[in-house]
Amino acid sequence: MENFYPVQLKKTENNSLSVKWNDEKVSEIPLTKLRDECPCVNCKGESVIFESYIPIKTPFKAAGFYEIDKIETVGNYAISIKWKDGHDTGIYSWDILRKL
Repeated sequence: MENFYPVQLKKTENNSLSVKWNDEKVSEIPLTKLRDECPCVNCKGESVIFESYIPIKTPFKAAGFYEIDKIETVGNYAISIKWKDGHDTGIYSWDILRKL
């Protein structure tokens, strides 16, 4: 299995996150897709043994829902994104970013 990791992250003028990988591939992920695919429990839900939590999706999007406030690294395996609406619980692993 390849061990891909970003060497550069930057927000583009067309509301995307540009990710340059260590294999020279460049991915451009629209911020709408990045936020809609947030991997946290509140956005994606979870299952534990015999119980599941499925979040309720609402059509309402708060101001700043698709705007990045800050990006921080999480160890050597992921980033955490703080969105301008205050949401900050999603941890995007390198694998998740690569798939997006």
